[in-house]
Amino acid sequence: MQDRIEKVIELKSPIARVWRAVTDYKEFGQWFRVKLDGPFVAGEISRGQITHPGYEHLKWRAAVQAIEHERLFSFTWCPYASDDDFDYDNEPQTLVEFRFEPIPSGTRLVVIESGFSALPDEPRRLDALRQNTGGWDEQAKNIAAHVDAQR
Repeated sequence: MQDRIEKVIELKSPIARVWRAVTDYKEFGQWFRVKLDGPFVAGEISRGQITHPGYEHLKWRAAVQAIEHERLFSFTWCPYASDDDFDYDNEPQTLVEFRFEPIPSGTRLVVIESGFSALPDEPRRLDALRQNTGGWDEQAKNIAAHVDAQR
């Protein structure tokens, strides 16, 4: 079974610009479509409200794992948290990593979500993998449009 999703996005913007778009909570919210309650802090929970049309009823909750300046930003989250009445705190989570690499034309952003094999049952694993694969395809377009429009 596939355990990870990996997206490689080549952006025309410098690494400092891409870093800011991913790690500044207000900018992240613009392209990711979430209104966050406050800045990302390693070791703390990030909370907010999804603003993506059709998903506005969902809350955002992610545990920030690492913030390594212009190199790595990561968090864990529950990839199938689609029911606000369910407590996902004790559910298995996946790790989302944003890795930043300078390239001659700008920045290579590698987004990796891993840990799907730890999800509790096969239908949920497959559904989470399918939904998040499509979600990361869309988010790759969103961040490209966001950073390249504001270079």
